[in-house]
Amino acid sequence: MEPTTLFGIIITILIANFLIDAILDYLNAKRYNAPIPSLLSDVYDHEAYQKSQLYKAKTYRFSVISQAVSIIAVLLFFLFDGFAFADQWVRQFSDNDIIVALLFFGVIMLISSVLSTPFSYYSTFVIEEQFGFNKTTKVTFFLDKLKGALLTAVVGGGLLALIIFIYQKTGDNFWWYAWIVVTLFTVFTNFFYARLIVPIFNKQTPLQDGSLRDKISEYATSVGFTLSKIFVINGSKRSTRANAYFSGFGREKRITLYDTLINDLSEEEIVAVLAHEVGHYKRNHVIINLFIGVFLTGFTLWLFSLFVNNQLLSEALNVSTPSFHIGLITFGILYTPISEVTGLIMNYLSRKFEFQADDYAATTYNGAPLISGLKALAKNNLSNLTPHPAYVVAHYSHPPLFKRFENILKHSDTAPFK
Repeated sequence: MEPTTLFGIIITILIANFLIDAILDYLNAKRYNAPIPSLLSDVYDHEAYQKSQLYKAKTYRFSVISQAVSIIAVLLFFLFDGFAFADQWVRQFSDNDIIVALLFFGVIMLISSVLSTPFSYYSTFVIEEQFGFNKTTKVTFFLDKLKGALLTAVVGGGLLALIIFIYQKTGDNFWWYAWIVVTLFTVFTNFFYARLIVPIFNKQTPLQDGSLRDKISEYATSVGFTLSKIFVINGSKRSTRANAYFSGFGREKRITLYDTLINDLSEEEIVAVLAHEVGHYKRNHVIINLFIGVFLTGFTLWLFSLFVNNQLLSEALNVSTPSFHIGLITFGILYTPISEVTGLIMNYLSRKFEFQADDYAATTYNGAPLISGLKALAKNNLSNLTPHPAYVVAHYSHPPLFKRFENILKHSDTAPFK
């Protein structure tokens, strides 16, 4: 295969991926005015519904513009040999492959950040501000950007440097060792994410003693779920949106509530939401996802090892000196169709897991407050209640709300706490 042919394949993949997403977004937007399912008829009053329609329309128009600018920028970077220029420029400072790779990706990240930050700023301080979601100050916004960049540089850069070092020492068999390293890193992150990463951006405090903690503890005891760590995170520092999540294993196991969730929902609704999170743990969803992620990482690294020495990967981007980092860029684009397929499978599995977690909450606690809590969250977030089925398949990790309610109602009658 000629380098120009491979380059043409890369450009085709980029354009096809953009067009598929654009079509799905369009189909989803056309469904904004579809009749609301009867199970969701009381989510919005007239005023809130009109507000949600306006919010969806504005976010859709903004996404069309931002995605169009993004694909144009990416195509121009490819067509005008941006990667070759970046590679040639960073080689002025070192001939060490690891340092060159780190500088190269640093340049790419900087360019990406310069292009994306204005859009992120507009989304946060214009659209989200207009609809009452934004609580972020400009100082916090830019500090988050800086912290994120430093975290990526230290953690991501360190991991990349180690993988390239392993490649230099082991050759084509590097993928075995890299797989072990990435797996250990993934497991470590899953264990200690809440303790090490979250505090960089948010403040976490133990949930105070009181009726809410008592109800959570009573429920946890009733299902044999040992839970001593319940934390509240200051999500209201950045947004009015609410959330709750489960993280960690063993002694690091904890449930984290956004302070916005505590403000927006009743205590029974909060316990029902937590029962859903406990359901994920009880049904081993975290472990299953971890194993699938590890397997996919190994498969990707193995596949990459088959091509990493192929000079064609570098020549396709008009880079004369074959290198790990240029090969990684080219392979990453060529891998896109596979990652899209695995993404569809993972989304399907995630939606199944959400149904199972809802089942668990409905049968061990109560479906009614889970439904009312989800309705409150949907209203507060101005959620789309009528997503297009194709969009759901491609992008939704959670089932549409009315599908969840249909499922919950099947299991609510057996709830011992009802």
